[in-house]
Amino acid sequence: MSHAMLVSALAIVVLMLSTWVLSLILKNASIVDIVWGLGFVMVAWVVRLSTDGNNARQWLLVAMVTVWGLRLAGYLFWRNHGNGEDFRYRAMRKHYGQRFGLISLVTVFALQGVLMFVVSLSVQLGQADATPNIGVIAYIGVALWLVGLFFEAVGDAQLARFKADPANQGMVMRTGLWRYTRHPNYFGDSCVWWGIGLVAAETGSAAWGLIGSLVMTILVRRVSGVPMLEKTMGKRRPGYAEYVATTSAFFPRPPKKA
Repeated sequence: MSHAMLVSALAIVVLMLSTWVLSLILKNASIVDIVWGLGFVMVAWVVRLSTDGNNARQWLLVAMVTVWGLRLAGYLFWRNHGNGEDFRYRAMRKHYGQRFGLISLVTVFALQGVLMFVVSLSVQLGQADATPNIGVIAYIGVALWLVGLFFEAVGDAQLARFKADPANQGMVMRTGLWRYTRHPNYFGDSCVWWGIGLVAAETGSAAWGLIGSLVMTILVRRVSGVPMLEKTMGKRRPGYAEYVATTSAFFPRPPKKA
């Protein structure tokens, strides 16, 4: 297990340093958002190719992470390509001036690298244990992963279609999955990583990897996901206050009456 964690840490360091250098060349720190999903894919494959374990579980974890990571990276590339640097990083660049490059190494790239390592613990540890064979807990994990992937993929597709219609300019998305939760993509992200965590945790020794699932849920629910997005949404979208009052922030449930 220590070997899996070591190779993962080294791979993440190389990836994030390379991404940081590229961001300096392009003058665009937003590329780290695309690399976020790809980084997990890299960790899954690096551990698979360098660690012995239960072959079926290893391939299952690699498949789950690869599908999730490639979909997320592809969607973010499609959404952000040609739009310039994200407003978050533009604000940081303006605030720090010439120091932004060095500061971003620590506050953006190194921080995301550390989080990537912690969240991917289940992928690392789950591949390093050869026992037992895949069983009921793993099946439950796969089912939860499928639910999460559905909420992420369908939620993103519905929102993209909504934004593409000029008639919806400045309006609040309140149909489809967005009728039941204000953030189906973040809810789905959390389910995906709890599902991956359960597949790994069936070994017993990899149950520590559930710490990563918890960290991912805290990130999207309390830190960089829901709070950051909703901080400005009320100012940018008329009727968003009513949407907040009637629709769950995270867990899907029928909307309340206005």
